[in-house]
Amino acid sequence: MAIMASSSEKLLTGLVAATFTPLTEEGEINIKEIGPYVDYLTERQGVTKIFVNGTTGESMSLTVAERKLLAEEWCKKAKGKMDHVVVHVGCMSLKDSQDLALHAAQIKADSIAVISPSFFKPNNAHALRSYLKAVASAAPNLPFYYYHIPSITGVNVLVRDLLVGIEEQIPSFRGVKFSGIDLMDFGLCFSLMKPNWSLLYGVDEQMLSGLVLGADGAVGSTYNYVGCQFNKLLSAFEKGELVEARTIQFKLQDFLGSAMKLGFDVGVNKQLMVEVSGLSLGPPPTPVDAVSS
Repeated sequence: MAIMASSSEKLLTGLVAATFTPLTEEGEINIKEIGPYVDYLTERQGVTKIFVNGTTGESMSLTVAERKLLAEEWCKKAKGKMDHVVVHVGCMSLKDSQDLALHAAQIKADSIAVISPSFFKPNNAHALRSYLKAVASAAPNLPFYYYHIPSITGVNVLVRDLLVGIEEQIPSFRGVKFSGIDLMDFGLCFSLMKPNWSLLYGVDEQMLSGLVLGADGAVGSTYNYVGCQFNKLLSAFEKGELVEARTIQFKLQDFLGSAMKLGFDVGVNKQLMVEVSGLSLGPPPTPVDAVSS
């Protein structure tokens, strides 16, 4: 684990649920479900940190106005109940990303995260750093995280290369949501770590591997509905009970492996959440097929 940041800013650690976006059957934002969603996470899953408007939140299928509405409601309903709200602000348009970053600062989000553009892609660390710097500049006082998910973006810039000198260009930089399977790249990032950074692992089915390498925490979609089990895994690991932690991870892999046979896209994932939570989250965004219960 990385050492603690200054007393005025807490290091982001532990489980962070990447939230789904509640929709009506007509595909409109179902804002009234967010309050019950927050209560469900805190009371039934023991999860008090959230990552909103990300991949799980279907952000790339939403308008900027819809994302602002969601971010406002998540921050409002989480106040006093959640420890941390990360608002993802990445878009294909730099100006839209900057607009969302400024908005996140205005609504007092705890931090922001940014995915790389995936149509016109940066092909090296310098280009990616420059893009992230431009987004971060719109909200310079908000802790800033890079969201690395090469399976979605097709951007395979090594994170360890990105981190070289990044704090000089982005003083608000605080770490990475590493949703990739290249554990060598993930491990090499630790030689570049700063005391006030967090490296958060983002592949739920192999979370224990990330923890062994030194992850400060984890961000994932399945923490919405099996967060209580992953909290047990995290607790066992922190106590040095590696056999118990491994046993829990294997059981969760069996569960998630069954879901992956169905494709485990946002439609399958969202349906699992609905069945476990009882929340009314609606269908996935078009053109993803809904899944029958």
